[in-house]
Amino acid sequence: MVDVAGNTSKTSLDLGSFVGDLNVDDETASDDISLEGLEEELQECQADDVVANILSKGTTLREYTKGVENNLRQVELDSIQDYIKESDNLVSLHDQIRDCDMILSQMETLLSGFQAEIGSISSDIKILQEKSMDMGVRLKNRKVAESKLAKFVEDIIVPPRMIDIIVDEEVNEEYMRTLEILSKKLKCADADPTVKTSKALKDVQPELEKLRQKAVSKVFDFMVQKLYALRKPKTNIQILQQSVLLKYKYILSFLKEHGKEVYLEVRAAYIDTMNKVLSAQFRAYIQALEKLQLDIATSNDLIGVETRSTGLFSRGREPLKNRSAVFALGERINILKEIEEPPLIPHIAEASSKKYPYEVLFRSLHKLLMDTASSEYLFCDDFFGEQTMFHDIFAGPFSVIDEHFSTILPNSFDAIGLMLMIRIIHQHQLVMSRRRIPCLDSYLDKVNIALWPRFKMVFDLHLHSLRNANIRTLWEDDVHPHYVIRRYAEFSASLIHLNVEYKDGQLELNLERLRMAVDDLLVKLSQMFAKQKLQTVFLINNYDMIISVLKEAGPDGGKIQQHFEELLKNNTAIFVEELLLEHFNDLIKFVKTRGSEDPSTGTERPITIAEVEPIVKDFASRWKAAIELMHNDVITSFSNFLCGMDILRAALTQLLLYYTRLSDCIKRINGGSTLNKDLVSVSSIMYEIRKYSRTF
Repeated sequence: MVDVAGNTSKTSLDLGSFVGDLNVDDETASDDISLEGLEEELQECQADDVVANILSKGTTLREYTKGVENNLRQVELDSIQDYIKESDNLVSLHDQIRDCDMILSQMETLLSGFQAEIGSISSDIKILQEKSMDMGVRLKNRKVAESKLAKFVEDIIVPPRMIDIIVDEEVNEEYMRTLEILSKKLKCADADPTVKTSKALKDVQPELEKLRQKAVSKVFDFMVQKLYALRKPKTNIQILQQSVLLKYKYILSFLKEHGKEVYLEVRAAYIDTMNKVLSAQFRAYIQALEKLQLDIATSNDLIGVETRSTGLFSRGREPLKNRSAVFALGERINILKEIEEPPLIPHIAEASSKKYPYEVLFRSLHKLLMDTASSEYLFCDDFFGEQTMFHDIFAGPFSVIDEHFSTILPNSFDAIGLMLMIRIIHQHQLVMSRRRIPCLDSYLDKVNIALWPRFKMVFDLHLHSLRNANIRTLWEDDVHPHYVIRRYAEFSASLIHLNVEYKDGQLELNLERLRMAVDDLLVKLSQMFAKQKLQTVFLINNYDMIISVLKEAGPDGGKIQQHFEELLKNNTAIFVEELLLEHFNDLIKFVKTRGSEDPSTGTERPITIAEVEPIVKDFASRWKAAIELMHNDVITSFSNFLCGMDILRAALTQLLLYYTRLSDCIKRINGGSTLNKDLVSVSSIMYEIRKYSRTF
C-alpha cells in the first residue's frame, strides 16, 4: 500500500488489499476451488521478485492478467507472420523428411532380411558346434584307445632286431639298451592284469621268456669273465672297477629283477674274487713292510733296567744307556702329521735301505686299508646297490691283518710306539668320519681295544722296573743326572705330549703312579751318598733335568712338572744352607742364635765385642775367597750351568741377609762402632754378587 500522504521514504506491501478486490462469486470460480493453503502460498510468493515488483507498482491482478493476455496474443500474431514468411522452407523441410522416412523404411526392410538370415546362420552354427563337440569326444576317445593299443603293442611286440642283438651281438652299450627294453616288456607282462589275459601276450610270452633266459645266461658269462680279470696279477682294481665294471652296472639291475639266482651267483663270485685278491694283496704288502721294520725296544728295554745286565743269549745291541731315544718321542711325533700321506711303497723304501719304527708301518698299512675299504664300499653301493656285502669281501683282508697284528702286538714293548698307534687309530677314525663311510668303524674300534691293554701292560712293566729296581746295581758315585731318571723324564714327557689334545684321565693317572715310583727311587739312590750335601746335589741335578725335559716336550708339563719344581725349590733351599754353613758356619750360627737379641734388654748373657769380633774379622779376611770356592763348588756340582748360577745367586743373596743381620746386631752392642773398621760394606758384597750375575 502506498502512503496517500505522499510520504515515499518507506514502501510496504499489503497483499490483503489486492486479494480483497477478488470476487469469489466470479463466474470463473468453481465450487471445486479450495482456498486451503492459500495463505502459505501467498507468503511464499511474497519473496518472489516478479510478484513483489507487480505489487510495488500498485497494479491489480486482473489488470496484470489482461496485460499478459494482450502480450501473448501479440506474440502469437507475430509468430504466425513468421511462419507465413518461412512457409517455403517448411514445405522443403517436409519433403526432405518424407524422403528420409522412405529411405529409412527401405533400410528397415533390408535389416529385417539380414536379421532373418543371421538367425538362420546362428542355428546352423549351433548345429555345427554340436557336431564338432561330438567329433572331438570321439577323436579323444580314439586317441586314448590308440595310445593304449600302441603301448600294448609296443610292450608285447618283439622286434627282430632286438632278438638279433640279444642272441647274437656282444655285450656293449647297445646290448644294455636292448636289455632295458626287454626288462620293460617283461615287467609289463607281469604288472598289468589286462595284458595277462590278452591272447597276444600268450603268443609272445614264450618268446619273451626265451629271450630272458638267453640274456641272463649271456650277461652272466660276460660278468664272470670281467670278474676273473680282477684276479690277474698287478691289476689296478680301482681303475678296472671305475672304467669297466661301472659301465655295465645295469646288468646287475637286470639280473636282480629277472634272474635272481644268477644275480646271487654273480654276487658270490665277486665276493669270492675280491676276498682272495685283497687278501693276497694285503698279505704281500704286510710281508714287504715287515722287511722295513726297525726294532725299537725289547722286553729288557725298561726304565729301571740296569744297562750292564746282559743275558747269555742276548743280542749284540748298542747299550741301552746310550739309546735314550727308546724313551724319547723326538721326531716320531711327525707321524701324526702324516696321517693323510700316501702309504709307503715298500720296494722304493727297501731300495733306499731305510728302516722305520713300527708305528710308521702301522699308519701306512691302515692308510692303505682305509683307501681300499672306502673305494670298495662306494663301489659296492654303486654297482650292486648293496653295502652289506662289504663285510663279506673284507673278511679275508681283516683276517690277514689280524693275523699279522696278533704276531706283532704280543712282542711289542715300545710304549711310545703303542701310544702313537692309539693316536693314529683315533685320527683314522676321524678321517673315516669325515668321509662319512662307516664300514671300518667296528674294525678300528677292535684295534683300539687291542692296543690299550698292551700299552697298559708295557707301561706296568716300566712301573715295576722302577719299583723293583736294584739300588746297589743302579747306583753310581756321580751326582750328575742318573740315566734311569733321564729315561723316566723322556718317557713321561713323550706321553704327556701325546696326551695334550686328548686329556686322557687314565693315562694321567698312570703317569702319576710312575712319578711316585721315581720319587721313591730318587730318594733311595740319593741315600747311597755318604754326605748330605752330595745327596742334595744329586736330587737337585735330577729334578732340574726332569723339569728341563718336560719343558722341552711342551710349555705345560701339568701337575708332574709342578711337583718336581716344588721339590727342586725345597732342595735348593737346603743346599744353599749347607753351602753357607760349610764356609760361614760361625756367622750363621751366631745370627740364628744371638742375632735377634737386644743388648739393651738386660739379658743374663749380653752380646759382647769379644764374642762378635772374631766372627767379623774372620769374615773380612776370607769372604771373597769363600765366595770363589762356593762358585767353583757350584760349577763342578751341577750339570746345568743355568741352574748352578741360580743356586749360587740364591746362596750369595742369603749370605748378604745373614751378614746384614750381623751388622745390625753389632750396631746395637755398646762400643760396637770399634768394629766398623773390620766390617765389610754391603755395597762390596753386592758388587761381588753382581759380578757373578754378569758371569751368568
